[in-house]
Amino acid sequence: MAESDSSPLTMAQREIMEVVWAKVEVTVTEVRDALEKKRDLARNTVQTMMVRLEERGWLQHREQGRTFIYSAARPKTVSLGAKVSQMVDRLFAGSPEDLVNALIEYRGLSIDESERIRGMIEKAESKKRGGKS
Repeated sequence: MAESDSSPLTMAQREIMEVVWAKVEVTVTEVRDALEKKRDLARNTVQTMMVRLEERGWLQHREQGRTFIYSAARPKTVSLGAKVSQMVDRLFAGSPEDLVNALIEYRGLSIDESERIRGMIEKAESKKRGGKS
């Protein structure tokens, strides 16, 4: 198994992972074809990036004949969590409270959003206390 690297994905790595998360299982060629709509990429470049993503623990593969079929080794939420954590550290000096305050002050929340967020907070608090949600 590859070592687990929890550092945030680069933009190019994220683009590859978005294709993988959307299609569930892909070949290097399928990823290149999907990304080619945005810019021209060599197949070898995409393959190298996918091998590195596998080494970092983001992808896994199985063999079908001579073809490697890749799938995500981590859910999309892991990537989003790492990016949000990086953003909180960089933009809000590590303060989740300041992030939430900025969201509320500058964007606002609907009643439904507020209720869903309250439920998420209650669920997280319950987990911390060791209770079931």
